[in-house]
Amino acid sequence: MTFVVGENCIKCKHTDCVEVCPVDCFYEGPNFLVIHPDECIDCALCEPECPANAIFSEDELPEDQAEFLQLNAELAEIWPNLTEKKDPLPDAEEWDGVPGKLAHLER
Repeated sequence: MTFVVGENCIKCKHTDCVEVCPVDCFYEGPNFLVIHPDECIDCALCEPECPANAIFSEDELPEDQAEFLQLNAELAEIWPNLTEKKDPLPDAEEWDGVPGKLAHLER
């Protein structure tokens, strides 16, 4: 099993989760983070650290975000690994909780 970064991370990109990950399985895109499913050890340390509540256990991923499981796997293969905390995007607070953000995902 793995953890999955869901839709609310788009245009927020807080990296508190990266700081606690013992296996460095986060990958960074322009406005979104993903978790590599083959590297995640299901430790659950990242989930409570996400200020946007955008990280889910695979078996608790909301049905309307099911596509994010595949999206995390796909993008983790092409985006660079992220191992240190960074500042969130400048307008992260404005985007937190906004529905339908998938259309804003930058690859």
